[in-house]
Amino acid sequence: MFLLQIYLLAGLIFHKIVWEILRRKTDEKPLETPSIKLRFIKAVKICILLGIIVQIWLPEVLPITDNPAILRVVGIIIYTFGLLTAIAARFLLGENWANIETGQILERQQVVAKGVYAFIRHPIYTGDLLLLLGLELTLNSWLVAGVFLLAPVVLRQAVKEERMLVRNLPGYDVYCARTKRFIPFVI
Repeated sequence: MFLLQIYLLAGLIFHKIVWEILRRKTDEKPLETPSIKLRFIKAVKICILLGIIVQIWLPEVLPITDNPAILRVVGIIIYTFGLLTAIAARFLLGENWANIETGQILERQQVVAKGVYAFIRHPIYTGDLLLLLGLELTLNSWLVAGVFLLAPVVLRQAVKEERMLVRNLPGYDVYCARTKRFIPFVI
């Protein structure tokens, strides 16, 4: 179990490092005075991340089964797929990425329709949800239900982003017509 804990933690750290390094390379304009809502959202995200890190090192929290071997294997596969999907998608966006909390269109932003973006519009959201799903399964925790509670929030955010992009980014409407939101060829 120790090696699994190290793997899960390393994946989360790698994810965060990629985001921080690539965030600094965009030309996104920082907000002069972040709103209370923005501060709250960032605080919640930090608390969730810290909670997950603590959970990785705790004994099983609300265990699903007494014999979690198969659950852990399935969880690691889902976690790894989600991690790789989110990170690959983030690299593909390059300078077209804007922080979800600020919800802005960048000056030189273009529609990205290559790689995983050729099939789904929100591979980072999909990857992050799969990462969390896999992590909780690997940890044999009924907290996996939290992922299903988080999914509608992510869907709402994705729809909100799409509306903004359709209004302000040329070609995004055509891109939406030929791709699915989260699961290739399905939804």
